[in-house]
Amino acid sequence: MGFDADVAVVGLGALGSHAAWRLAGRGRQVIGFEQFCLGHDRGSSHGLTRLFRVACLEHPNLVTMARRSRALWHELQTQSVDPILEITGGIMIGPPKSAVVLGTLTAAQAHDLPVELLTRAQLTERFPQHQDLSDDTVGIWDPEAGIVYPETAIRVAVAAAERAGATIYTDTKVVAIEPSADRVVVKTATSSVTARQVVVTTGAWLSALVPELELTPMRTPMTWFRPIDAHGESFDLENFPVFVRALDQGNGIWGHGAVNGCGVKVGPDHDPTVAAADPDCVDRSTSENDHALVSELLNRALPGLDPEPSRIVICMVTHSRDGQFVVGRPHPNSRLVVGGGDSGHAFKHAPGLGELIAQIITGEPTYVGTAFIDPQRLSHAARMKSR
Repeated sequence: MGFDADVAVVGLGALGSHAAWRLAGRGRQVIGFEQFCLGHDRGSSHGLTRLFRVACLEHPNLVTMARRSRALWHELQTQSVDPILEITGGIMIGPPKSAVVLGTLTAAQAHDLPVELLTRAQLTERFPQHQDLSDDTVGIWDPEAGIVYPETAIRVAVAAAERAGATIYTDTKVVAIEPSADRVVVKTATSSVTARQVVVTTGAWLSALVPELELTPMRTPMTWFRPIDAHGESFDLENFPVFVRALDQGNGIWGHGAVNGCGVKVGPDHDPTVAAADPDCVDRSTSENDHALVSELLNRALPGLDPEPSRIVICMVTHSRDGQFVVGRPHPNSRLVVGGGDSGHAFKHAPGLGELIAQIITGEPTYVGTAFIDPQRLSHAARMKSR
């Protein structure tokens, strides 16, 4: 029995679309499956924009990943008339000992990034939209931050994969993945494909296909707001760039100015009302509960915005136990490579993660250490905890 493909890629969202592109560009025979249309709004890879940061506070290795992603997006941009990545600069705000400030400075110092430390007075002068700042608040200006357009990025990456020879099936749900010693069979409702290896990047549906990963999909609202001022130029993207701000009581907000007439995007760092949900039957209707916390936070921090959202869209954010991505082989000799556990901050790294997946599949040396995102770290942690 022969093979239909070198690699099957199941799920063509943030990670899968870019993995397909990077694999097909290496001359691998790729077949990709997406259960909905490209750039759909059922999972995690939508919402018009995503933040892009190089001074990543979540882990020092993410700086290297962000740089690789930026380079790959510039390469991909040559194949699209629509913008994919827009650099605006970004401001990280908080007390000196907050995770936002400490994490950003740690990343910047480790990688010699060109950030600028702002005093409270300088912060207020440059970004007067931010109010209710404590006396010890500081800002870190990251000139390399910006926004990514996720739906465009996905469609362009898949188109690039097709030009490199990939075969893509949309509106095709994979119902089972059956690995054996020398192959993997990918089954849909009407057919099956045999591949040497399989990439599984199905976002909120990843645990359904690879249950041992123990990931938790969460129903997460995204919210946009209008300025109270009828003109509102001060909240346009060029005047109100990307920000991440630590607030009191351990919470915070993030967002950026209005772009393409869609209002100012603002979200909370964490919302205790957000709950685990089955992505196949999640409630996509919205209510006051979906914005109560963020409206309360911006009422103090950004009083120039109307606290009543102009738009709410439901997203699925899939969390890992330690908040880091899950990328690699679930078992040492597995013919599966998984990518997921985005934990709310993966899209900025989509091309870099797609490149890592391609390197793992082909056995190339990886451009960055992967121990912190290796799926096997979670099973090891679980074994240690049980002792």
